Amino acid sequence: MSNVLSVPGSNLLTLNDIPEAYRPQENHFNQYLIGGELKTWEGEMAEVYSSIHTENKNGEMGPTLLGSVPDMESEPALLALESANKAFDRGKGEWPTMRVRERLNCLERFADKMKAHREEVVKLLMWEIGKNLSDSQKEFDRTVDYIYDTLDAYKKLDQKSAKFEKEGGIHAHIRRSPLGVVLCLGPYNYPLNETFCLLIPAIVMGNTAVFKPAKHGVLLITPLLKAFQESFPAGVVNILFGRGRKIAQPIMKTGQVDVLALIGHSSSAVALQDEHPNKNRLRLVLGLEAKNPGVVLPDADLEHTVKECISGTLSFNGQRCTALKVLYVHESIIDEFNKKFSEAVDNLKYGLPWEEDVFLTPLPEPSKPQYIKDLIDDATSKGAKVINKKGGQMTENYIYPAVLYPVDDSMSLYHEEQFGPIIPIIPYKDINEPLDAMAASEYGQQVSLFGRDVTKIGPLIDIMANLVCRVNLNSACQRGPDVYPFTGRKNSAVSTLSVFDALRSFSIRTFVASKDNPYNNEILESLLNSNESNFVSSDYIL
Repeated sequence: MSNVLSVPGSNLLTLNDIPEAYRPQENHFNQYLIGGELKTWEGEMAEVYSSIHTENKNGEMGPTLLGSVPDMESEPALLALESANKAFDRGKGEWPTMRVRERLNCLERFADKMKAHREEVVKLLMWEIGKNLSDSQKEFDRTVDYIYDTLDAYKKLDQKSAKFEKEGGIHAHIRRSPLGVVLCLGPYNYPLNETFCLLIPAIVMGNTAVFKPAKHGVLLITPLLKAFQESFPAGVVNILFGRGRKIAQPIMKTGQVDVLALIGHSSSAVALQDEHPNKNRLRLVLGLEAKNPGVVLPDADLEHTVKECISGTLSFNGQRCTALKVLYVHESIIDEFNKKFSEAVDNLKYGLPWEEDVFLTPLPEPSKPQYIKDLIDDATSKGAKVINKKGGQMTENYIYPAVLYPVDDSMSLYHEEQFGPIIPIIPYKDINEPLDAMAASEYGQQVSLFGRDVTKIGPLIDIMANLVCRVNLNSACQRGPDVYPFTGRKNSAVSTLSVFDALRSFSIRTFVASKDNPYNNEILESLLNSNESNFVSSDYIL
């Protein structure tokens, strides 16, 4: 492989070599959203580069400048928090007391406005994080679908609440109420979809939010600021740009954050929790790291298993919390599996995100190729071998997927969540070996189990379901469909995210109780007929 990713047959990749539909335009965005106003930032700006190399002004190949965003300080962060607090107003604000129907109308208005920016956001997904065209389009479309699915889920939730219950002589009108101010921090690998899977359910339940995009995948949020401004009341959504230590830490130190919603690393989540002076009052909604294993039984269909393991280990270069990060293969089939799997990895197409049939693309983190190489060097120094021909070949912005075998617990790769294109394979003789490893792991999100014999699979499912939160039978680990629960044990998650569960994670059950007597019953009937209360309502949203 050449030192940099280039157009075939050309030493230099210029912007003119790129199809016009995918050619980036520099965007120096100097605005942020606080209190319903798009304000202009006049301080330092942070340049945003793509790891895709093109010819620069000096005629040399290097990272492509995509634009810049505000490098904000703590002062505007605290103003954003103040704005969110003002909008919530200890539960008295317009947004938290608004009728559910009206909040849903705001969300639907936002989704309609968001769709107008599909082309721009998809292009930025390719350039900012190196996601291929097909996956970038899927991320945008899936996010829009998620918003509409959230609308439907909240309607159903509210429909079930549009009634009174009676138990022990007490009438009860039970609904879900917001928690307060949410600090929302999304990940770089799904900077639109997973971020919005936090932000959208948080605000639609009546909370207000301060949102800071991830370091990578930041420019793609900028086309949507105006849509947020025009769709929601002032202060409901506040959007800042900058580093976590300047934005998130000062906000957490105030103790005025009611919910920390974060998808990222557990160390970041713990550090932010430690800043909060009242941890017992802090609700956590966290999607964290995982070390999802694939367990291949002796009778597994190898053709199908290899195909699923390729998808599981290397979709988006393995940069997914749901990726298969270690493969346990029975020793009776290990040689055949290794041969088929290594050949399949070496046949994967590497190139620019918009090229046809590209599977492997440049890595967004400049330091990632060297990190993967260090893991390879550590493992090979302790007895593992790179068993695929292309494994470990490097460019400035990529390292070709390396299949390492045999891996054991003396190697860093065994323990660390690699989050990149490197696949450890571990042989086993007794099924208790992978089971014991799963039980001892710090993580417990998902597992993929490959096999056919139900007398073996049945008991294994019973055990694995107590070690992780999703057992995938003969298929790669994944998040979707979004209506299914998405969570994890141990260091992998706190709370549950799905279209349905997220609404509960960002709310709390509250109710009005009334003794069953003529005096109270007359008042309740009058309340229901008067529309004086948005909470006490039998309004049925169709």
